Amino acid sequence: MKKIDKLIIKAFLGPFFLTYLVVVFILLTQHMLKYFEDLVGKDLEWFVLGQLLFDFAVFLTPIALPLAVLLSSLMTFGNLGEHFELTAIKSAGISLLRALQPIFIFSLLLTVFAFFSNNYFVPKAALNAYSLLWDIKEKKPALDLKAGAFYNGIEGFSIKTNYKGTDQQLYGVTIYDHREGDGNKKVTLADSGRMFTFNDGRYLAIELYNGRSYMEGVASEQSKTRRSSNKPESLSRVKFSRTKYVFDLSSFDIGQTDPNLFARNRIMRNLFELNGDIDSLNEIQKETRYKTLRGIQSYYTYELKEEVDLDDQYKPFQQKLDSISKPKIPEDVQLKEQLRRVESEKQEGKLEDVIEKRIQLKNEMEANFENDPSFSIAKLDSFFNAPNQKRRVVDAALTSARQNKNKLESQNTMLKNYIDNNRMYTFQWHKILADSLACFVMFLIGAPLGAIIKKGGLGMPVLLSIVFFILYYILTMTGKKWGEYGVVDEFIGAWMADAILLVIGLFFLRQARVDARLFDSDFYAVVFSKLKALWRKKAQNTN
Repeated sequence: MKKIDKLIIKAFLGPFFLTYLVVVFILLTQHMLKYFEDLVGKDLEWFVLGQLLFDFAVFLTPIALPLAVLLSSLMTFGNLGEHFELTAIKSAGISLLRALQPIFIFSLLLTVFAFFSNNYFVPKAALNAYSLLWDIKEKKPALDLKAGAFYNGIEGFSIKTNYKGTDQQLYGVTIYDHREGDGNKKVTLADSGRMFTFNDGRYLAIELYNGRSYMEGVASEQSKTRRSSNKPESLSRVKFSRTKYVFDLSSFDIGQTDPNLFARNRIMRNLFELNGDIDSLNEIQKETRYKTLRGIQSYYTYELKEEVDLDDQYKPFQQKLDSISKPKIPEDVQLKEQLRRVESEKQEGKLEDVIEKRIQLKNEMEANFENDPSFSIAKLDSFFNAPNQKRRVVDAALTSARQNKNKLESQNTMLKNYIDNNRMYTFQWHKILADSLACFVMFLIGAPLGAIIKKGGLGMPVLLSIVFFILYYILTMTGKKWGEYGVVDEFIGAWMADAILLVIGLFFLRQARVDARLFDSDFYAVVFSKLKALWRKKAQNTN
């Protein structure tokens, strides 16, 4: 058995590593084409491009590993079946499940490795790749003076040459100096010149021969004064046989943006960080809902003035808000202050007067309403019938309603954004696990399917692998859209592709155990003949 296990595992490992490299290369090429315009003309160093390609290759590993397992397992058992080695193994009393055991164990180990890769290496690689890509996008194009066109890559200058000779020789040079932002008031013309870099390419020097420099105006303050008074400005002209411009090229170097600025993106977080983000978003949602519920009372003048009942989940926010808005005073201090006020009011005789006046006013209002209910209505009618009073009241009510509507819409928009972000982070949490399990699911499809088709090489296995990978990709993208937009639960959206393909893999495994000939034409001819006979028998019974 050990020899058979070695035979099968050797037949699997070669195509696996080769397929993995090919798949990574294809996916990396397709991925980098999206950023082709950002990379061209930047004069990037080879190690910068190498680092970018390596980080993106690691980032694409969750897609490449399942496809490599699918194709390599399909090719392995397809070759064994084509050369009758699988038949010899079965004739020796070894079941198909036992023959699948070495690759089964390898797939489990690969699933564990894929989990650690997706959880640790892939987020780190994504962070490095996209932060480096941002720096490359922000980098200025390489210095390239083209004959007959102005070059504006150096800040504050526009440079043009009519002809470029060999060895960086320039002919018919024009340089506009725009550093003061005052228009084309400084210009230098030269018959010829040459350009070269020094100090390890940090500085560019353009040496000009036989030319003139023109400058319109004088000092900046005097120039502004003359422009405001509509007085003509002066023009100075300098003739030279040789002069030199030196430009700082530090802005052409690639920057180093702090990667932590991009670290909050969900694809750059591992499971533990995603857990913390999800908990934080849940707390923010609860706090936003609590503030909205507490603020409802202030939106209305007469209605909903009673206290709003809150669930227990909002009690911590209520205590937190109360502790912030109302400074906590020790109970003994509050009690002493109340006793002091009561004693002082008793001594002054104010407490009894206040109570007596309140009782008297209440009795008068109740008596007026009981004796003549139209009393209040008459008061309201006189209020509304006052000149322009009704219009002012209606306008004030409409303004208040619009303000309340805008406040609630703003709160709902904010809450919706928190819910959407929470849904995306939750989906990403499940996706890390689902992408890891996809390696094992692809093995369950590829190995039994290879034993069924009994075809090796790069023909039928590649075709079937592409078909199932496209199916896997479509299901994954559909689950992502549904999960992130709330069509289905995030758990269902993330695991939908693995669940469907797992059922297909178990079906192929069952068919491979009974030596089903799913891809033979005579198999479908037999099935069709049985269905035809069943149809005839049913028709005869009906007649």
